[in-house]
Amino acid sequence: MNSVNRQMRLAARPAGLPEPSDWELTTEPVPAPGPGEFVVAISYLSIDPIMRRLIDAAYRAPVAIGAVMEAGAVGQVTASEHPGFAVGEHVYGGFGVQEFARSDGTGVTRLDPLLAPLPAYLGALGIPGLTAYFGLLEVGRPREGETVVVSGAAGGVGSVAGQIAKISRCRVIGIAGGPDKCRWLVSGLGFDAAVDYKTQDVAAAVREYAPGGVDVFFDNVGGEILDAVLTRLARGARIVLSGGLAQYAAQQVRGPSNYLELIAARASMAGFLTPDYADRYAQARAELADWLRGGRLISREDILQGGVRAFPDALPKLFAGQNTGKLILAVP
Repeated sequence: MNSVNRQMRLAARPAGLPEPSDWELTTEPVPAPGPGEFVVAISYLSIDPIMRRLIDAAYRAPVAIGAVMEAGAVGQVTASEHPGFAVGEHVYGGFGVQEFARSDGTGVTRLDPLLAPLPAYLGALGIPGLTAYFGLLEVGRPREGETVVVSGAAGGVGSVAGQIAKISRCRVIGIAGGPDKCRWLVSGLGFDAAVDYKTQDVAAAVREYAPGGVDVFFDNVGGEILDAVLTRLARGARIVLSGGLAQYAAQQVRGPSNYLELIAARASMAGFLTPDYADRYAQARAELADWLRGGRLISREDILQGGVRAFPDALPKLFAGQNTGKLILAVP
């Protein structure tokens, strides 16, 4: 086992998208577990849009300057003084952007590598899948035959949300950037249509593909795309605010200018936080795994190589739309 633990620490608060100079790669000895603790060797790190908010001074509890960057990760227990975690077990937790992490087990979940490959636990069986599951089914409440539109549809959350909508027997329209992503949504995931926001007028395309209006909008992006879809709502529509990719790195966040459309459509717009449903994670993950085994759900991971030192280059890829599926960083 390595004797050195590489870590990525926040060196400065960025204005806009983080630059390489906002990070510092540090090393320290691999930790040893104390009583009631265990050590995990990280295998894969989750790269998520929320990371930009986590380093913003205005966030409710931002990552401190000099602290290891927060991140969800999967890995294997390499040393343990904890009665509930044995050496060799695979686990998920908020271990941070580093090669080894010491934990007392709080918030850590055991994983079954025979059920699905480890990266899937950062995708369809992880927080992105749970976000899609609860956001769509509990907040969006789709009914058979309704039209569901998903923004950020080729990402880790959006691709799963759209597939769950199809499983719910809805008509699904995905919004993504670029012909390859749009082609994958339709031919790979079974979406009924896809809108390329880079080359198409989103409002006009949604009008064409959903002439009866949008019943559920699962929004991961915000900004202009949210404004466009607000003009195409069906009566009683539900807008699910899952994220705001277009807003996270913006110098000035702006709200929707077409919000009065909610009145005319008798529609509702609601946000949610996935941890609100933590007591139901096991049930949701079991259903997602069943869909995955049965071929009704596809988990696609976009895995980058390079380990911890590649993190400063990996995060901006999300905001440039360079990933298809869940973006993950492999840790050698």
